[in-house]
Amino acid sequence: MKFKKEKSAGYLVNHMARLFAAGLLERIAPLGIVIGQFPVLLELWQKDGITQKDLLEELDLEQATLANTLNRMERDGLINRTKHPSDARAQLIWLTERAINLRDDAYQAAHDQNEVALKVLSKAEQEQFMEFMRRIIAGVRS
Repeated sequence: MKFKKEKSAGYLVNHMARLFAAGLLERIAPLGIVIGQFPVLLELWQKDGITQKDLLEELDLEQATLANTLNRMERDGLINRTKHPSDARAQLIWLTERAINLRDDAYQAAHDQNEVALKVLSKAEQEQFMEFMRRIIAGVRS
């Protein structure tokens, strides 16, 4: 069997993701955010004060990867951790005021990157593309 990368969904998705990430990084770096922190921030901006386990389930990351990211985010003044009130083994992860204040600029950066990347598609194609990605993610998760 001959492998053709231009016909491989996995290769194309990975390549596209790297290009999206590079463009987003240019936009969020001035905010003091790195790519690995962005998904965590997106989750916490939607629901602050959640556990690391909750984040793992939402983000589909490895435990060690998320632990390292959270350590860096705490060091960078983006999150604080507090003891869980009913589970002594767990901690709740909270955004700092600094991270809360970055939200609108970070959202704008992501919006701008998405606009640049998707401009080659019509609005209808963009909606269809987004739906296809959601379905694929759901299918891979099941």
